[in-house]
Amino acid sequence: MTEVTSITSGSLIAAEKVKGTNVYNQAGENLGTVDDIMIDKVSGRAIYAVMSFGGFLGMGKKHNPLPWGTLKYDENKGGYVINMDKKQLQDSPNYDIGSDFKWTPEYGRKVDSYYKAPSYWK
Repeated sequence: MTEVTSITSGSLIAAEKVKGTNVYNQAGENLGTVDDIMIDKVSGRAIYAVMSFGGFLGMGKKHNPLPWGTLKYDENKGGYVINMDKKQLQDSPNYDIGSDFKWTPEYGRKVDSYYKAPSYWK
């Protein structure tokens, strides 16, 4: 562990500690885990959490980008809670884990539109 990550507390968290954090729906079902964070290079703000979702025995898992504002941290669960069910996630913009996916502004607008989140992409 680096010195920086050992000193985070309160509402701060190191990105390396977010990876692997569980994501739940409001019914308490575990939907997946955060695999990565998309950060704006200029502002330094977290824009998306990329969650792994679905699949069976490691096959068919998808990456589902979630606008950061859709995640609420729940200290009791030790994870993030989103206001969605499994069906909504299955229908959301996603891509296969391990694919040659290329993020574009158009894809970002599609994600933002699906989640009815303010679009970061102008």
